[in-house]
Amino acid sequence: MQTIYNWNDVPLFDTEEAEADFWAHNRPDLRLMESCVAGENEASESVTITLRMDPRMLARIKRLARSRYLNYQSMIKQWLSERMEEETRDKTSQSSRHFGGAA
Repeated sequence: MQTIYNWNDVPLFDTEEAEADFWAHNRPDLRLMESCVAGENEASESVTITLRMDPRMLARIKRLARSRYLNYQSMIKQWLSERMEEETRDKTSQSSRHFGGAA
């Protein structure tokens, strides 16, 4: 089993099967894992931003969040996180097609 000492050595995976196969043969170093655990102060750190939006849109977001028993701000953060993952995945697949495509 190979030990991973840097998160940059972990590739982006196209499928869950590829990720499972990778982790079947690799393991993160204990110090690497410990460095990822947030301390008491780090876990609560966040940055306040101001975002202007149409009041009707905000009302719709709040209604939707309420129907899902969520805080609307948490739901917006979840949406942003999901979209960033999607964008990263799309960019990675486009890069691999561009650089790894047939000649």
